[in-house]
Amino acid sequence: MFVGALELDLLLGDVRSLKQKRSAVRPIVAELRRRYEVAVSEAGHHDLYRRALIGVAAVSGDGGHVRDQLDACERWVAARPDVELLSAHRRLFGPDDEAGD
Repeated sequence: MFVGALELDLLLGDVRSLKQKRSAVRPIVAELRRRYEVAVSEAGHHDLYRRALIGVAAVSGDGGHVRDQLDACERWVAARPDVELLSAHRRLFGPDDEAGD
């Protein structure tokens, strides 16, 4: 089993309140869930109205499939004109990684 995690740090466009931030982030999270076989959540920068940290996770028996899904998510977010992708950090855990019991 392979587990992949992707952390996307976003700078939001013309957002002036936390309410506007929710209106900007919610469709991104929903569309990632709809388009790809991933779990998605807003995972940080909750108190900053122009920044969002989105976490994406994928699980598969094939490490290549996990990488492909995370790559596609990153490309899709990076192509959005309403946000700027500041950074993307990825981790992939596979059967050879040490597991905690």
